[in-house]
Amino acid sequence: MTSVVDLSQTGGWEALQRRRAAYPPPLPPVGGNEGQAPGAPQSGPMHPYRPPLQYGELPPPPRPVQYGELPPAPGRPGDGPPQPQWEPPAGPRDTEDEAYSWSQAQGSGTKYNYVDNIRSSELVPSKRTPPTRGWRKVVYRGTFKLINLGRSADEREQDELEKQIRSLLRGKYKIGVLGKGGVGKSTISASVGSVFARLRKDDRVVAVDADTAFGKLASRIDPSASGSYWELAADQHLDTFADIRGRLGSNEAGLYVLGGESATARRRVLDSAVYQAATYQLDRHFTLSIVDCGSTLDSPVTRAVLDDLDALIVVSSPWYDGASAAGQTLEWLANDGYTSLLNRTVVVLNDSDGHSPKRDRALLMERFSQGGHKVIEMPYDEHLRPGGVIDLAGDINRHTHRALLKVAAACAEHFAATTDGPTARRAHRRPEANQ
Repeated sequence: MTSVVDLSQTGGWEALQRRRAAYPPPLPPVGGNEGQAPGAPQSGPMHPYRPPLQYGELPPPPRPVQYGELPPAPGRPGDGPPQPQWEPPAGPRDTEDEAYSWSQAQGSGTKYNYVDNIRSSELVPSKRTPPTRGWRKVVYRGTFKLINLGRSADEREQDELEKQIRSLLRGKYKIGVLGKGGVGKSTISASVGSVFARLRKDDRVVAVDADTAFGKLASRIDPSASGSYWELAADQHLDTFADIRGRLGSNEAGLYVLGGESATARRRVLDSAVYQAATYQLDRHFTLSIVDCGSTLDSPVTRAVLDDLDALIVVSSPWYDGASAAGQTLEWLANDGYTSLLNRTVVVLNDSDGHSPKRDRALLMERFSQGGHKVIEMPYDEHLRPGGVIDLAGDINRHTHRALLKVAAACAEHFAATTDGPTARRAHRRPEANQ
């Protein structure tokens, strides 16, 4: 039964209104527990429905807290203990998000990169390299170096070739030169060796005549060279460069040379054992070697040379007999186990007499290029035809010098792949040569 409240005893009508505002009636639960997702299992008992208070009725006092029980969280009077909130079902966890959150918690989530974003090319003004020839040089000198038009495309190409020739080289490097007799094999060997010697001043470069048929390499570099293979192989006291230098010839470019056997009376025939013993002494003091090989591919000396090469130059003439001989050389190398060496082979089409048709030279360059080799045309140069010592500084013309730079740069493309160990450098050796 509802009790009647005496307003005079409760403090009047205004006091009753204040009590009602302080203790509003609780809202009835809708659809089960509050804060629980629809369809989720019930996680606690349902509170019994409490009818709203009538006019003048006071709310019941709160239930006393039992021993060991925590007081209810602050909220509306009459609210029960807080119901557990709905959580999404567990799924695969994103490890990247966890790592990113952890890095943020550790204070290293943001990566700063200032150094790579500050470039000298954007802040430092570029300076043109002064021209060295042509009308650009005339303008540069005529204006007292006030107008610098920079180098021409031809000069920039030469700079790139020389930069390639000067590229980093670790360990030793040997370049062989093969070709039929009379195609200019010794001329190419001496010229390319002189290019390397002139541009790589920090390295010692030597040219070696391994042609057993009266090689003429020394006559193109230093005719006064008197040392021989047998002297180097027999001398066990060549401990310093000064000891071995006296047995070699040299030219103005700084290229040293070990000549072949030139005597006709009591002539000694070079064999593979003497060649290997002599070149062992050279390898102790020289970084780069240019080996002028013999024209007989099956000879033991030529095989010993090929087994120890890092790159190869095959010289061909622009005529049918010389071109077919060069093609046979490339096929022999491929069929005899030197396929890796073929990947580092440069074909030089040497026009040694100046009478070959331009159409024939273009056709041969196309045919040799189909094998994946670099083919470089060596133009006719009247200064190289008579023979004698080759002088790169004064005798040869500009087109010949550019072609020699291209040959040397093509061989130097593989400098970066070299190591200090001979095993890694001689990966192209035939199986029996490695045993």
